Amino acid sequence: MSLKRRTFLQQISLALAALGMSEAGLTVLTDRSQQALAQSTRRKLALLIGINQYPEQVCDFVPSKGTALNGCLTDVELQQELLIHRFGFQPNDVLTLTDQQATRSNIEAAFQYHLGQAQAGDVVLFHFSGLGSQIKTGETQEVQQSLVPIDGLLPTADRSVIQDIPLETLILLIRSLSTEQIITVLDTSYASSGQLLQGSLRIRSRPNAPSGQVSAAEQKLQADLMQQTGASRAQIRAQWQSGQSPGILLAGAADQQIVTEVQWNGFTAGLFTYALTQQLWASTAATTLYTFLGQTIGKVQQAAGTEQRPILNGQKLPSQTIATVLSPDLPSADGVIRSIEEDGKIQLWLAGLPAIVLENSGASLFAVQSASDSNASLSESLSDRPLLQVRSHDGLVSKAKLLSSGTAAAQTGLQAGQLVQEALRLLPRNINLMVALDASLERIERVDATSAFATIPQVSAVIAGEQPADFLFGKTQPAAATLTASLSPQASTAIDPAIPASNPLPDNSLPANKRSYGLFSLGRDVIPNTLIQADEAVKTAINRMTPQLRSLLATKLVRLLENRGSSRLGVRVTLETIAPQERVILQQETNRAPWNAPPVSNALLTNGIVQLPVSSRVQYRLLNYSDKPIYFIVLGLDTNGNAIVYSPAAISDPANTKPSSETSLIPPGETRLIPPTASENVIQAPAGLAETHLIFSRAPFTQAYTVLDTKVRPEAGARQIIKLRNPLEVVQAVLQDLHQATGQWAIDLPSDAYALDVNQWAGLSFICEVISA
Repeated sequence: MSLKRRTFLQQISLALAALGMSEAGLTVLTDRSQQALAQSTRRKLALLIGINQYPEQVCDFVPSKGTALNGCLTDVELQQELLIHRFGFQPNDVLTLTDQQATRSNIEAAFQYHLGQAQAGDVVLFHFSGLGSQIKTGETQEVQQSLVPIDGLLPTADRSVIQDIPLETLILLIRSLSTEQIITVLDTSYASSGQLLQGSLRIRSRPNAPSGQVSAAEQKLQADLMQQTGASRAQIRAQWQSGQSPGILLAGAADQQIVTEVQWNGFTAGLFTYALTQQLWASTAATTLYTFLGQTIGKVQQAAGTEQRPILNGQKLPSQTIATVLSPDLPSADGVIRSIEEDGKIQLWLAGLPAIVLENSGASLFAVQSASDSNASLSESLSDRPLLQVRSHDGLVSKAKLLSSGTAAAQTGLQAGQLVQEALRLLPRNINLMVALDASLERIERVDATSAFATIPQVSAVIAGEQPADFLFGKTQPAAATLTASLSPQASTAIDPAIPASNPLPDNSLPANKRSYGLFSLGRDVIPNTLIQADEAVKTAINRMTPQLRSLLATKLVRLLENRGSSRLGVRVTLETIAPQERVILQQETNRAPWNAPPVSNALLTNGIVQLPVSSRVQYRLLNYSDKPIYFIVLGLDTNGNAIVYSPAAISDPANTKPSSETSLIPPGETRLIPPTASENVIQAPAGLAETHLIFSRAPFTQAYTVLDTKVRPEAGARQIIKLRNPLEVVQAVLQDLHQATGQWAIDLPSDAYALDVNQWAGLSFICEVISA
């Protein structure tokens, strides 16, 4: 039994009036909807909600600079551009409600009217970016989770009504739809943490849980929906808690975790939404939901640490691919032409690139893709396609010009909506490491820290929460047990011999005047081996951390080499465990190679969460399915914060400790195992995040291996996994090797930048969480 037509139309009319739409407009929309419903083709509908401008009476804190959040409208734009230009949604089928439009009644009415048009087999996507909350309702103070609309006023002494949208309502709305092809994306959190920032990241939840009664209108809607769907309150709660919600749920984190937004250069966005949409730009029709979510989790945890882990719930997930869910209409891309201005300047939307690449790239080149192109049909050189050169960046938008040489570009009619793919990545040679100063630091500490960081080449200090940053500098004053847990077992002596082993932490808490300074992720996870068991001045601490800062700069540079989505080398890498059981964990391959990749084994087991127990043994399987030989180098960061490199020299000559580029060659069609027997690559404690970066090139890594000859630890012997003494020099040599491998292009390559050719290089990254056995 459906809702009464008069009641439903009254709700819709009021909602559309609030959006500035008349009754006549409703009639037009209804007619158009009926025509669309009569079509036999599968329709795609989306409702995107984004709220930044919560008033204090709703968000429960004084908004900074007028807005409670800063990235929710960007999230809506990210999803809108992706759905229209990458997955073939019609613009009229993507409805957005932002800020003052996103009232409780408007959201619920738009869901019932707009998404309620869906028939069996149609695709429906609902996205919410904004504050979430825990609410305590009724005499029993039952804790529920809710989405906070723009008018979700907090209860007062005179009016104890909660105006939020309980998740129970959302589940009922989802169940009321006629299709099972439903995707729900929630970039919000419910945990009442009592704080607004987590390190340098802004938290998307109310700091406190309000108490009161759910509004009468909300209770009436829930009752009507339960009658319509035949579901009881107990059933929908059990379904949600078991992870078997209708369709597919993609959430920014688990229920009791925080969800955050991050500031990049020129824009702020939800950490989860940006990672998710960036992975979807690069995905192919065959990509499974688990695979792209695994990549998304890794990107989120790089910034937020283990406090935020995105989740994937729903039914029939193992067999679900991007094609079965969203059916992409076009090949993968890095962005789209938004507009072409009268002066010939071209505006590009480049959300398909990793944010770290977008904010550190210069005058890069992009190839324009025609509607008839497919990944397999494109030539390897890209020389037959119009090329655009970026002239300036403003957040996610770049201004570019059409190159007049190299192709028949002058005769090519560029149009808004055409997709673009990265062709040549230009990276400045003088990229800095940006370290945010934590808000807990006192003014004199921030002054001293700024002064100390200024003396370290290529390191700059910024204000946490106000400017983009790579890592965080702060202090901790915990109980001894807490600080000891943050320190790795080797923290005092193995990394910094100058710290005496006879300087243990006291058994009780550190006195208030004691300070322990360290480096953290943006989400305030400790960077290993940067905290010590001693009180010290700010400048002393920063001088002590200089080697770690150089290693973190190297880490930033190697992350800039990732280009799984844009590389045109035919490379596949599979991560496998050998012990305690043989299992394929995760697989990555380049998406735009003009060769057909071998089929994936049915034994491929991926669950989106890459966790490796301590003492397990792993291997990387490297496949070259192109028609030419390729060379590789493997760099990484273990859970102790050590920069490591894989040396293939010991394969051909166990007595030889000098790595050579020739020992890293993979002929066409052949596979290499790293390490060959997995006898050495045993996952070591402590628990934490570990990164592995596999860099491939058509040309040998001559300079990189020359530097490795002098920069590996002398005690390494014939070991294949080697700790680096100066990883920054090694990574800079890798960049120079890739720069020299770049072929001829229609521009003069600048001397102050590395030019990286997607035809000549590939960078694949694996981020794994090491857990206790």
